[in-house]
Amino acid sequence: MLFSEHNFIKKNVDMGSIEVICGSMFSGKTEELIRRMKRAQFAKLPVEIFKPAIDIRYDEQAVVSHDSNRIPSTPISHSSAILLLSAETKVVGIDEAQFFDDELPHVCVQLANRGVRVIVAGLDMDYRGEPFGPIPALLAVAEHVTKVHAVCVQCGAPANYSYRIAASQDRVLLGEKDSYEPRCRSCYFSLHTP
Repeated sequence: MLFSEHNFIKKNVDMGSIEVICGSMFSGKTEELIRRMKRAQFAKLPVEIFKPAIDIRYDEQAVVSHDSNRIPSTPISHSSAILLLSAETKVVGIDEAQFFDDELPHVCVQLANRGVRVIVAGLDMDYRGEPFGPIPALLAVAEHVTKVHAVCVQCGAPANYSYRIAASQDRVLLGEKDSYEPRCRSCYFSLHTP
């Protein structure tokens, strides 16, 4: 249960929070995560950024946006590692959250209950238009949700779907513009064959 961690809250301790940045491919999720983390660094807060170890598209260590902005990060294989690696941290950033295990919401709640500001970025839907990984549970427990939109490559409208142009049927396919296009609802469903 997500809220069982309330037993660990100490009186007179500042409560943390959970912020989720979600949207389609090419919508600026990672860019916004990097912006928020750099502002926290500018404020001289101890920060730690994590990403899934499987995401090596741009860099094995750093979180990198499609616009090539970057920030150092720690790649991990399981979300429970965040609890071990963020002991003195005041702000935790987590990129590509959809690729983490279902324990990620529990980890985020524990961190927030310790007084940590947790900023999570990830795809809210997979290429089939279905909720993706732990993101729906994170949206439910977050204090702040920012849904960002890309621009539909077909018509220029705000896009919130990731249309896969690669032939793979695997749910997880790490890719870029050679594998995905942002699409609005109308263009996604007119071209999508489930």
